[in-house]
Amino acid sequence: MFNRTAVAVLTCLLACIALIPATAVAQPPANPPPAPIMPPSLPPSHVVDLMTAEGSAAFGAQWKVSDVKIVEVPAIQGAMPQYKTTYNIEPRAGDANFDDSKWPTIEAKDLGARRSGGHVAFMWYRALLTVPPKIGAFDTAGAQAVLQVLVDDYAEVWINGQMPRRSGYPSPSTIQGFNMPNRVVLSTKVSAGDKFQVAVFGINGPISVAPANTVWFREALVQFYK
Repeated sequence: MFNRTAVAVLTCLLACIALIPATAVAQPPANPPPAPIMPPSLPPSHVVDLMTAEGSAAFGAQWKVSDVKIVEVPAIQGAMPQYKTTYNIEPRAGDANFDDSKWPTIEAKDLGARRSGGHVAFMWYRALLTVPPKIGAFDTAGAQAVLQVLVDDYAEVWINGQMPRRSGYPSPSTIQGFNMPNRVVLSTKVSAGDKFQVAVFGINGPISVAPANTVWFREALVQFYK
């Protein structure tokens, strides 16, 4: 039989456990992102500039663009009681099946246009790339294909609805730093007809400084390695 002290301690422990929100225990995501692949550092065998009409046309790419809004949403489950709301972005267009049919279409050269009103600003860019059998004299079959984009100032890159990443490791690079190129392996061995839905989330930054700057591409390339 418990004495009064033991009962009091047990009651206190149970009360403390009841106060811990379910989300306080770290849970793995239901669908963890795929592991990233490190792209080659060697010079590529062939490069296509997606910021030219000819380069984007080689992949049948039609670029779509959208402004991004910051919207107020309910706070997450388990948030401290003083937090009733928080913020998210709209649209959330990384998904491969996201409907961008009503977005404006831009020419490849206009990836370099300065967009947004500056300060805390974000932009989405989307295009479907289809690998052709040949680009000029270059045979694409069996090549490793790498997408390289450099967005002023930051970018996050989604491929076929996924943003490969691994916490605690240098990104190779669906997520990358200030004015650094994102180099993302599309496939280690492409075939003609392979399709890649690309969604690039461009970010003006540094966010904490909120510069009077805009969002634009410095480069957008597909690099092939054989």
